[in-house]
Amino acid sequence: MDFSFDERTAELHEKLTDFMAEHIYPAEPVFDEQVAAQSDPWARPPVIEHLKQKAREAGLWNLFLPDPRFGGGLTNLQYAPLCELLGRSPHLAPEALNCAAPDTGNMELLADFGSTAQHERWLKPLLDGEIRSAFCMTEPDVASSDATNIATRITRDGEDYVINGRKWWSSGAMNPNCALFIVMGKTDPDADRHKQQSMICVPRDTPGITVKRGMHVFGYTDGSHGGHAEIVFENVRVPADHLIGAEGDGFAIAQARLGPGRIHHCMRLIGKAERALELMCRRVTERVAFGKPLADQGVVQDWIAESRVRIEQARLLVLKTAWLMDTVGNRGAHSEIQAIKIAVPSMTEWVIDKAIQAHGAAGVSQDTPLAFLWASTRTLRLADGPDEVHKASLARRELRKYRD
Repeated sequence: MDFSFDERTAELHEKLTDFMAEHIYPAEPVFDEQVAAQSDPWARPPVIEHLKQKAREAGLWNLFLPDPRFGGGLTNLQYAPLCELLGRSPHLAPEALNCAAPDTGNMELLADFGSTAQHERWLKPLLDGEIRSAFCMTEPDVASSDATNIATRITRDGEDYVINGRKWWSSGAMNPNCALFIVMGKTDPDADRHKQQSMICVPRDTPGITVKRGMHVFGYTDGSHGGHAEIVFENVRVPADHLIGAEGDGFAIAQARLGPGRIHHCMRLIGKAERALELMCRRVTERVAFGKPLADQGVVQDWIAESRVRIEQARLLVLKTAWLMDTVGNRGAHSEIQAIKIAVPSMTEWVIDKAIQAHGAAGVSQDTPLAFLWASTRTLRLADGPDEVHKASLARRELRKYRD
């Protein structure tokens, strides 16, 4: 395994590093001011469109999509250090480069499983940044860590499908530019438990859809994901050709979607941890307590050393996972994908927590990005599968070698 940058990655990494310094970091306070001034907390402030234009001009657009038919054609290993940089400003940078969840996963899903008509109607505008999308999988009335529990019904009726159910934490749904819901539900409750589900494209303005409320993440609206929503579908009727793939393919499609999504989250989490460590080091060299700089306090030095070790360990595991996904496929990298989903959010949460501690009361205020970084990171120990589910599955795989 060789994790050194190839020529293309090195060029893009340098370009993106400069872009972050010139455009993204200076835009963070502008973003905060514009959000505070607008009446709709879910609307995207004007600075976002400005940054998107700048990213297009710089050739930093759709870097996430490995399929050369639609995106930059980067492998997972090439994209990893770039995605890490985006994670340093998670509420601005990913969207500015059209590399923000849930659109990335939805675009990959449509590219891999969507029809030509679905490509034209939804994938192309998503790739062009003209619309946003939402992913509607999780439900409030069942334990959605087991996706086979999903109760929303997708029923065939002549040339249409009719959808009934309730979703929440539907990422992207609160964004005013959201034009597409990708909905997972059951088409055949009597089939094998992994063949009961299907995925379907539902235009946002279809009659029968009620967006009941936006969901807050530790008090944040978290517009970086387009805003999470609770949604009710009541006799929502769409044409049969809106189905993605075939009936019963929904669970397999969801798993295919979640693999890249999980590693992208972990790539960005490395960037969050690096940003937190940088802020911590700057803070402790500037503050004096009990007669000497905080940087000279043994406990603070322990935090800094431990943070560096944990970040490097996590980064190597993420890079190995990216390499495996490129060489043996997502299925072959299944154990490693689970391992990073367990390890990286916890690592990042730990580093951010120590950075907050080093900042004292400022660390929990709006004067640094640390509080938002912590809230969004803590959420990822639940999103895309809770720690406990991944640990149980990984343990079963490890034990299988001995039981067999």
